[in-house]
Amino acid sequence: MGFPETFKALSDPVRRKILVMLKEGRMSAGDIANHFDMTVATISYHLSQLKNAGLIFETKYKNYIYYELNLSVFEEIMAWVSQFKKDEGGADHE
Repeated sequence: MGFPETFKALSDPVRRKILVMLKEGRMSAGDIANHFDMTVATISYHLSQLKNAGLIFETKYKNYIYYELNLSVFEEIMAWVSQFKKDEGGADHE
């Protein structure tokens, strides 16, 4: 996916909280839902948005679906953002 989908997914505070939770490791949808006061359908929607943006991926094991961060997308975002940093010497890019 491209940056528009990624930034749209990141714009929601619930989705950002889910990403922070997944930083600790993979979690099932039920485990994620237990951290929020919303319906499972709403959590499923947020997970779907994150998955469509490429920020997470899912793996199935027995009767469960687990979600994990897709670190390669975060690396792409960081590489793109880093172009806006000033050089160590303080000179701006022209």
